[in-house]
Amino acid sequence: MKNKLKSLAAVALAAGSLTSQENSFAENAPVVTYHTTKLDGLNLFYREAGEPSRPTIVLLHGFPSSSHMYRDLIPKLARKYHVIAPDYPGFGYSDQPAVTDFVYTFDHLAAVTDDLLNSLKLDRYSIYIQDYGSPVGFRLFVKHPEKIQAIITQNGNAYNEGLSPFWAENLYPYWRDKSVANEAKVRELLTLDSTKFQYTAGFRDPAHVSPDAWTFDQATLDKPGNAEIQLALFYDYQNNVKQYDSWHATLRQAHPAVLAVWGKNDPIFLPQGAQAFTNDVPDAEVHLLDTGHFALEEDSNVIADYILDFLGRKVH
Repeated sequence: MKNKLKSLAAVALAAGSLTSQENSFAENAPVVTYHTTKLDGLNLFYREAGEPSRPTIVLLHGFPSSSHMYRDLIPKLARKYHVIAPDYPGFGYSDQPAVTDFVYTFDHLAAVTDDLLNSLKLDRYSIYIQDYGSPVGFRLFVKHPEKIQAIITQNGNAYNEGLSPFWAENLYPYWRDKSVANEAKVRELLTLDSTKFQYTAGFRDPAHVSPDAWTFDQATLDKPGNAEIQLALFYDYQNNVKQYDSWHATLRQAHPAVLAVWGKNDPIFLPQGAQAFTNDVPDAEVHLLDTGHFALEEDSNVIADYILDFLGRKVH
């Protein structure tokens, strides 16, 4: 009987210890908050976490996603950094004005993002760029090189070497001629099958990817009028490629800290695009991961570790 009581007491003590550890973890876990602010007549949504007194990381999302793509990364980074993740107009929870009321170009998306960051009084910050986040982030960098403490690129392309055959097959014809046939081909990129493709192609195991990711993205693409928004941005993407030389010149001149953590199996942006950063920033750190375009879906822990180590050495 005494032995049984001792065993029960030991179990209770262990359970109590585990509960205490869980409570401690929960108490220390960063709280993510959700905000909508009105700027220039637009409701802009952003996620925020971490102490504002700490160095800031701005997470700039890709197509067809939103700040939702950073849902797992934000709390990992927020233990040591202040994190901001906005939704561009036409994406996620931000307003979606019609193409007749808002000019959907990457210049405009970057200007709106700049206005948001200024309204939050962010004078210095690092940027995490993925897909569309690259042209938005590089415009911020070229305009305010003194503000950008570090650039973390995760399949955020800035080099011709990074453009896969996807571009010649789908976008180049549309850039040359906005014909009905070329537009129809580009519209196929807005379908659920195409969205799922971005979240499964090149991944070690598609079962690692929550269907919440492509379901949430597709809900935005399926909103009335959103297809026209995406077509406008697809067409304007050619101006990003034309600005590559300017981006490279600013990299060479400002020499920011650069970390590339890249899904090497991405069918849209090739790993050569990650390696190319060393052309202009020779000490850029490059890590190629065995995953796809939305690498965070499969490797958020690995990427967070690389970022925390990198910023811990580069940003103070």
